[in-house]
Amino acid sequence: MEIVVEKNQVEAVIDKIIEEARTGEIGDGKIFVIPVSDVIRIRTGERGEQAERMTGGRSDMLSAV
Repeated sequence: MEIVVEKNQVEAVIDKIIEEARTGEIGDGKIFVIPVSDVIRIRTGERGEQAERMTGGRSDMLSAV
């Protein structure tokens, strides 16, 4: 599983994964935290924050109804 979140969400996401996944047994898994240096929306060529915005998806389509 791969998850990409904003920097201010990292610790909360880590805490939640540990809370839900920890059994105390071998095989619970590991979390690797790595930086994402950039994001590019292929369709439009947008980069950075503009490409991060999740607009034009299902939630936008439903809110327009």
